[in-house]
Amino acid sequence: MGKVINIQPVTRIEGHAKVAITLDDAGNVSDTKVHVQALRGFEKFCEGRPVEEMPRIVCHICGICPWAHHLASSKAGDACLGVTPPPAAVKLRRLMQSIAYVSDKILHFYFLAAPDFVIGPDADYSVRNVVGIIQAAPDIARQVVKMRQQGAMMLEHFAGRAIHPTFSLPGGVSKPMTEKEREEMLPQANELLEFSKFSINFAKENVFPKYLDAIKSIGVIEVGYLGTVTDDGALDFYDGKLRLMKADGAYDDFAYDQYVDYIGEWVEPWSYQKFPYAKKWGKLNLSLDNPVGVYRTNCLARINVADKMATPVAQAELEEFRAAFGRPAHFTLLYHYARLIELVQAAETAVQLLNDPEITSTDIRAAVTPKAGRGIGCVEAPRGTLIHDYTTDDQGLITNVNLIVGTTHNNAAINLSVNQAAKTFIKAGKYDQGILNKVEMAIRAYDP
Repeated sequence: MGKVINIQPVTRIEGHAKVAITLDDAGNVSDTKVHVQALRGFEKFCEGRPVEEMPRIVCHICGICPWAHHLASSKAGDACLGVTPPPAAVKLRRLMQSIAYVSDKILHFYFLAAPDFVIGPDADYSVRNVVGIIQAAPDIARQVVKMRQQGAMMLEHFAGRAIHPTFSLPGGVSKPMTEKEREEMLPQANELLEFSKFSINFAKENVFPKYLDAIKSIGVIEVGYLGTVTDDGALDFYDGKLRLMKADGAYDDFAYDQYVDYIGEWVEPWSYQKFPYAKKWGKLNLSLDNPVGVYRTNCLARINVADKMATPVAQAELEEFRAAFGRPAHFTLLYHYARLIELVQAAETAVQLLNDPEITSTDIRAAVTPKAGRGIGCVEAPRGTLIHDYTTDDQGLITNVNLIVGTTHNNAAINLSVNQAAKTFIKAGKYDQGILNKVEMAIRAYDP
């Protein structure tokens, strides 16, 4: 009989999971599974709630990216009630999303991913952590903490809360932006933009060239991609059409309220997390040799499906990325590179919005009346395409909820990447903590 290697808990991710690596009699990997045994239950206990309460409830799904759930829920509420938010409300929603994006991506790159690259993937785990980062690069660490705090304070001072927000609601937002608030936030946003540019340049000079062998070997799979683009093909975090791309680059575009025609949901007995798959590609198959129906979301998926970035500096970075890795790029550790390109776009977008005179308009909410309906809201959360699907009765009470979150979209791909990493590095029963960390690195790339 073979043995099972358990990695529990998986470290430096935003949640809880374990990895079970099964070895055959020769000590080689026969199978690897990522177990997620955390039942949240939001789809059921939201039933019976007024639809206008949903943006305040679902932001508690995730304390790291509450703004994504907050805004997807607001958009689903807009659709249920048949209202269109005023332009200023949409711009304020986009601004809050962009600032939250910046903070989130700084957190992941410097606190969760960087120890593997700055300290080294084979370094002892006692130093391969955020404390090790602080000791290795104290000046950068101080700036990271400052920028993280600055983003959070921008959200809190304007919207009331940085975490579990109450700012957005069906029909618009709860308060306008004053000219004084705009003038205070603009230099702060510019500072975030400068730090975003520093971050990607730092990584291009000190991280990615040094670890090209790791990038080309850890967790590599060739599957499809899903993300949101505008009509002209630009990457958009807040709204647009969904683009589902095959591994060879061919794609279909569709409105996000048509997602059930393109995306199915599968369950396996060893995980509470669902396995979304591309229906039209065939029945889901999690075989490394012949994966079927598997696609990825999150930053690498978004920059693969998009024809271009929406802002100039990010576009220049995308062009450099594609010159080196092509389109679509399949190396899993390139998620870290793609995340920094998105960091730049998010910061540029925040600056652009704060320079828009319409953002201080006091017309910020359309009138709403409870009614029966179905509404689907979709945004790009940091972890991937986020779908909220609500049905209401004639009193505006929720009768059904379906949620597909970014990490759930990536569930099948994460399992494939971890299986690939384990089979690549564990041979004849030989492994050490550095090898097991490389298996974890395949998970961390997705920032689940």
